[in-house]
Amino acid sequence: MKISVVSKKLLSVYKQLVLLLVPLLLLPLLFTLPEKEGKCLYVVLLMAMFWCTEALPLAVTAMLPVCLFPTLGILPSKKLCPQYFLETNFLFLSGLLMASSIEEWGLHRRIALKVLTIVGVKPAWLILGMMLTSSFLSMWLSNTATTAMMLPIANAILESLFGDLETLKQKCKSPDDPEGDIINGQSVKLHSLPSVPSEKRMLAIDGTDKMEQSDMMTSEEIQLESQYQLKVWKGFLICIPYAASIGGTATLTGTAPNLILIGQLKSHFPDCDLINFGSWFAFAFPLMLIFLFFGWIWISYLYGGLNTRLCFKKSDHRAEAEARARALIEDDYRKLGPLNFAEGAISFFFALFAILLFTRDPKFFSGWSVFFKKGYVSDAVTGVIIVSILFFFPSQKPSLSWWFDPKASNTPYVPLLSWKKAQESVPWNIILLLGGGFAMAKACEESGLASWIGGHLQPLAEVPPAAAVMLITAFLAGFTEFASNTATIIIFLPVIAELAIRVSINPLYFMIPATVGCSYAFMLPVSTPPNSIAFASGHLMVKDMVKTGFVMNILGVLSVALAMNTWGVAMFDLHSYPEWARPINKTALLTGVHFSSVQSVNATL
Repeated sequence: MKISVVSKKLLSVYKQLVLLLVPLLLLPLLFTLPEKEGKCLYVVLLMAMFWCTEALPLAVTAMLPVCLFPTLGILPSKKLCPQYFLETNFLFLSGLLMASSIEEWGLHRRIALKVLTIVGVKPAWLILGMMLTSSFLSMWLSNTATTAMMLPIANAILESLFGDLETLKQKCKSPDDPEGDIINGQSVKLHSLPSVPSEKRMLAIDGTDKMEQSDMMTSEEIQLESQYQLKVWKGFLICIPYAASIGGTATLTGTAPNLILIGQLKSHFPDCDLINFGSWFAFAFPLMLIFLFFGWIWISYLYGGLNTRLCFKKSDHRAEAEARARALIEDDYRKLGPLNFAEGAISFFFALFAILLFTRDPKFFSGWSVFFKKGYVSDAVTGVIIVSILFFFPSQKPSLSWWFDPKASNTPYVPLLSWKKAQESVPWNIILLLGGGFAMAKACEESGLASWIGGHLQPLAEVPPAAAVMLITAFLAGFTEFASNTATIIIFLPVIAELAIRVSINPLYFMIPATVGCSYAFMLPVSTPPNSIAFASGHLMVKDMVKTGFVMNILGVLSVALAMNTWGVAMFDLHSYPEWARPINKTALLTGVHFSSVQSVNATL
């Protein structure tokens, strides 16, 4: 049998092979390491391999702790199972329900079109508008939903700017090579993005005008202009998933790794109350804006959006295309009509949701939580209170005259959010994944595995802390290109926390960059669902994403390092070792003193 045939057969059953071989290959850990630490490390590596290879669905792998930790004697089920629905999960759930109500009434589309009417229609400004809108929406909606909504809007604008994509492709072909689909030395697959019919139209252009424009340009000029337009098209497609990933880092509910940081802080350092919705937003929002700005400069430079047209007006065919694009955006926004009662109500509750979460206990001033018993009201309580109102608040404006009008309709009123819609929009697999991460962190702590790994990382104490921050961010940003960002942070965050304790560095100084770095996956289509959606358009190639994403990763690492060593230090007092992290050290110290005392007594005897 040929090698190629065997390799294809192995590839078709690789998941089954992983499920069979990985548990066997990891068995020596059970016999070569200390009992509890070895068993816990066995389960952690097993889950890490299953997560990275997706041999099992991510949510199923996340449930393995319920099977393995109790049976291996690592953690009893009564301690383990509650980890699957901590208050962090309620905060996540409330964010999802708020996002689902925003999507239900189309408020997100109104926000997107309004921002685009403000920023203008020149390519670089439109790219900036797309990035700002995508990042803002992904702070509250899921990154995937934001990308799926923004790409059809981008496609409609691009068609009004440049015309049909297939026609543009034909114009890019060299007259000497009519059958080649080679542009700038690379094969380009061009297909239209999926979108709703209302977003796929373009404004009518008089055929005579187009003929006159074509007659005024040579074939070489037409080809160069079309190649420029295709580059801009790529820039539009690639900026949306990148901005969605960046925007998700700005709020605790924006992406799962942020919530895992909160959960693991509460598990490892119960006395640490520095991170909540308000303090995280105050730290991460400026970081998001800085990274977006640098990302916009890079994408606009790479894909032809940065030129003198940003500052000077010109009357040419590009100006006419930009006028058509502006007309399309304004027409779409006009068709939405005035803000209706449901959109107004959702806007109010959305603003209230954000304001209450931000002002509960932002740390740099006294929040409204001081009116309640200390430690009783958390971000989860705030979120659940607001989204609970959505289930009974009416979507139509109440009318007193309805009670006195016998001819008025008696149909039941529709609330802003129905339970059916809530059930459909909640990704229970992500909630299980969060729970699996918290369960794994609890087991690492209880079994002593985190301390054992931390002891073996002692040589890293020689690395300067500022350099360690950049290395941690870069390593996790690279690792998450091939694995789920949630799985990545679940695996590495306990180890990073223990490393910080071993080298007597504030744990937040290492844990925050690790958490943010897990969301910076820009280089591959498989890195994140938003990347996959953009790649599925057929116009982007893998090397486009690698070339753009590699520099984006560098810009992300530098932005995080800047944030951590400037306002991050001031906000979280990162240059001093905190009291809330000392009990662990004291326990280790007491254990060491006790062991030394026993040795001295034995030596005396």
